[in-house]
Amino acid sequence: MPAEWTRHERTFMSWPVQESMVYPDDHQCVCEGYAQVVRAIAEFEPVSVLVNEDDLALAKRHLDEPNIELIPIAHSDAWLRDNGPTFLVGPNGELAGVNWKFNAWGGKYAPWDLDDEVAPQILERVGVRRFDAPVVMEGGSIHVDGEGTLLTTEECLLNVNRNPELSRNQIEEILKQYVNVEKIIWLNRGLAGDETDGHVDNVACFAAPGKVIIQTCNDPSDENYEISQENLRILREAVDAKGRKLEIVELPQPPKAMFEESRLTLSYLNFYFVNDGIILPVFGGAAEATDREAARILAETFPDRRIRTVDGMAIIKEGGNVHCTTQQMPARG
Repeated sequence: MPAEWTRHERTFMSWPVQESMVYPDDHQCVCEGYAQVVRAIAEFEPVSVLVNEDDLALAKRHLDEPNIELIPIAHSDAWLRDNGPTFLVGPNGELAGVNWKFNAWGGKYAPWDLDDEVAPQILERVGVRRFDAPVVMEGGSIHVDGEGTLLTTEECLLNVNRNPELSRNQIEEILKQYVNVEKIIWLNRGLAGDETDGHVDNVACFAAPGKVIIQTCNDPSDENYEISQENLRILREAVDAKGRKLEIVELPQPPKAMFEESRLTLSYLNFYFVNDGIILPVFGGAAEATDREAARILAETFPDRRIRTVDGMAIIKEGGNVHCTTQQMPARG
């Protein structure tokens, strides 16, 4: 599994489905938010958007421009990071893909049968070999450095609602086999309020081999303070598959935001690498200062990439953000 920052042939996304949304009345706003992300990515690379037949006309009104194609593939949820395939690159540059089992984040949103069938259809469409993994897994729960190290959280991968019959060692062996890594760094928990049970793509990611970005909280009264301090400690004590100590880049947490009785999982770490750029969700309002700081730090960390910001509030009530909506297809060798 190559690192996300390597060259992409294209990005895959899915169009929102009103019937399966947490807040169906927000459908128009969510569609506009998704369209903003699609168009931003299309400034850097081609985007293929999976659309239900009934939504094709609506999606076309939002996305009728170059570098964007609409593909009629049935689905219920629009978080393609989690139910799409994980692409692999072979020794001669050939592509393949892992088809993980998908159970809607531990059975939270039924039915999920259509979503579990999405990855095989994408892999068939692009004509690459498919590996069916015997484990429930979501793409948002793992990050890799492309040199043998994988980053994840115990809260998600060891949750009894995913693979209760498998031990930690068994899950490790399956991951090592299917994405060809040698070392797994286990963070403990994900962010407070994250209904994915602690996906790592809200918490930390590799910036380069031996270099990790993490979102941190400096307010001891915030539940994310203990979580981020614990994850920082783990990273500072860790070594990667090559035996390197990790260089750590900290991004500030945006101010706490609530909707009704629930905390919104605001994370700058839910950014997405595109060819020569980064798509960064920003939140505005009380977060304007941390928005600017996050963009500045990422620009310093990736001087050769353009930081392209999008409205991170448009889709967050549905439970995710930019990275959750995307799945990269690496360039063929």
